[in-house]
Amino acid sequence: MLLHAFPLGARMWEPQHALADAGWHVVMPQFRGFDCREPDEVPAASLDDYAGDVADLLETINIERAVIGGLSMGGYVTLTLYRHAPELFAAMVLADTRADADTADVRRNRDRLIAVAESGGSAAVADDMIPKLLGASTRATRPGTEMQVRALVAANIPRALIAAQRAMSNRPDSTSVLDSIEVPALVVVGEEDVLTPPPLASAMAARIARAQASVIPAAGHLSSLEQPAAFNAALTAFLDRL
Repeated sequence: MLLHAFPLGARMWEPQHALADAGWHVVMPQFRGFDCREPDEVPAASLDDYAGDVADLLETINIERAVIGGLSMGGYVTLTLYRHAPELFAAMVLADTRADADTADVRRNRDRLIAVAESGGSAAVADDMIPKLLGASTRATRPGTEMQVRALVAANIPRALIAAQRAMSNRPDSTSVLDSIEVPALVVVGEEDVLTPPPLASAMAARIARAQASVIPAAGHLSSLEQPAAFNAALTAFLDRL
């Protein structure tokens, strides 16, 4: 089960559909409110809401345990779900994410992004965030990836992006959760990730008893989209060892 990043949606994981060729049942849920599929849906108030939705989905599709992972905000939700229901995990994947809570400066930036979403909509959020989401190599050599990310962001209604920002801003510190993880874990990070850089990923992996780390070359914060072949290779190798 792969949980998507902010401010994208579940379609960011389309390159990982290839895992099905190896026999894996790949589930890529959409967080509530994203893609405007249910315009009257109550927005998430916290990451607990997203995590609860994931647990409910697993029950609905009769999966007792899964390899669960996420990128960026999806990683926050993964750790939140593990805090509440570790029994759902056969293994964990944490990609381009972090366990610590927001600093005051980050919270102020989230408030600024909320104002951007309120005044300019999803397109303005994309303009603001893409320079930080994509690595320098991607921006210089793969313009198609930037266009893809813009389309994924634009598919989301501003209300969903605002709710997600508030949920992330108020999330608790999950550093202690890392120490409690007993299942195998893969920590992945883009080599050029400026939001959650490789040293941060290494520190996270060091706190997880059964973790291994993988750095994706020539990728930024959206490593699964920027370098899907390398990301899939790291993920497949991890899954094959389970």
